[in-house]
Amino acid sequence: MEKWDWMREELERLNTERLFRQMTVFDSPQAALVEVEGRKQHLFSSNSYLDLCGHPEIKAYAGQVLAEYGAGSGGSRLTTGTTRIHMELEETIARFKHREAALVFNTGYMANVGILQALAGKGDVIYSDELNHASIIDGCRLSRADLVIYRHNDMDDLEEKIKAHPGRRGVIVSDGVFSMDGDIVNLPRMAELADRYGLLSMIDEAHATGVIGATGRGTEEYYGMEGAVDVLMGTLSKAVGGEGGFVCGSRVLIDYLINKARSFIFSTALSPVSMAADTQGLRVIMNHPERVKNLQENIRYCCGALERRGIHARSETAIIPIIIGDEGRAMKVMELLKERGYYISAIRYPTVAKGSARLRLALMSSHTHEELDGLAEALAECMKLAGATPDLPESR
Repeated sequence: MEKWDWMREELERLNTERLFRQMTVFDSPQAALVEVEGRKQHLFSSNSYLDLCGHPEIKAYAGQVLAEYGAGSGGSRLTTGTTRIHMELEETIARFKHREAALVFNTGYMANVGILQALAGKGDVIYSDELNHASIIDGCRLSRADLVIYRHNDMDDLEEKIKAHPGRRGVIVSDGVFSMDGDIVNLPRMAELADRYGLLSMIDEAHATGVIGATGRGTEEYYGMEGAVDVLMGTLSKAVGGEGGFVCGSRVLIDYLINKARSFIFSTALSPVSMAADTQGLRVIMNHPERVKNLQENIRYCCGALERRGIHARSETAIIPIIIGDEGRAMKVMELLKERGYYISAIRYPTVAKGSARLRLALMSSHTHEELDGLAEALAECMKLAGATPDLPESR
């Protein structure tokens, strides 16, 4: 047996089970209309919810910083990699999220890994929602704390599990908006339980920032609970239109993470150009709240358009899951939609549970009602051709 045979066999198995993955090449910026492998496609799978990746103000400021600072950072933030532009971004994040301070990580994944590894260790307990993102799961494992999984968004189950570990230091962690179902954490109960039992509360705002709340400030604003969460983590690679992850909170939290979060300490800093793009992206959100309002209106309109065509859909976030179930049928619907000029990703195991494959619609503020109606019509037609019957996740 050759040393590569086991890899080939595994790839063959993935292909047979319709679980094989490969990348699609885009020849244009992320936008509502893109060019994919030589064809124009209406894009409904991007996390660029406010369509900021190609915003002229962002590109102009990033270009200015490129000319002034160059392309690279040159080192980790604690050695040579911090510039005025990095500090400017962190000040802007803290202001946007109404916190004392913020810290930028290279990715949202590295933020979750670093935060959880720093905040919990042997003898501590992390309480994690069963549908949390992979980066949270990996951060919990790396921390070496005891990991307790509670049923999705079930605060009664969470409380029972907290009671089973009395007097122990710990963290409750949850997505703010769940990335595959698009539902929102029950923050009022979660924050109340954290305070009552002396635990740190942490939410991941990756899919909430720029999307929910009157001005796009996320889950706390959505619930009218500003300042309720101890550790507010998020990304700059989705609605903000750039790259990187962040955490914000009290000054003592940020100082602690600067000294303890290994994924921060031992990573070369992101380029000042990326930091500039992120800063300007946040400024655009703050200066143009109509983008958030347009996105929220598109969410309502799209759900209505789908319902009118017999496809059950409800969401208050930019993520609208259309559950197909069978992986092969989900891929077939995706392929039929591409032929009609609509690019939507089919999400399969292991990203979601086996048998719960789905089309994950991701909306932008710049989508027009005409585009949304066209999507709904094409989706209904393609699902019928593929023999796919949609359903809602039980958790919703």
